[in-house]
Amino acid sequence: MFAIPNGGKRDPVTAVRLRDEGVKPGVPDVCLPVARQGWHGLFIELKYGRNKTTDKQNEWLDRLMEQGYLAVVCYGWNEAVEVLRDYLGVETG
Repeated sequence: MFAIPNGGKRDPVTAVRLRDEGVKPGVPDVCLPVARQGWHGLFIELKYGRNKTTDKQNEWLDRLMEQGYLAVVCYGWNEAVEVLRDYLGVETG
């Protein structure tokens, strides 16, 4: 599992450097490149509070699903842990 450093406000120089390195707006925050339950892998977009997904994020989530990835929005790490456990078939206990 790895994080994708797409989020956050940045100064213009850093934003240009990251764009030149291939950073794309809207890509989900976390990727688990492990196939399970008929999916090619799992992408998680993390949100908190009343934050909502952007149009670009929704587009990425939809396209990833079309390509056979499970792509979900989780509000906080507790929800993300539950999604990961379910995806991997790990029982809580």
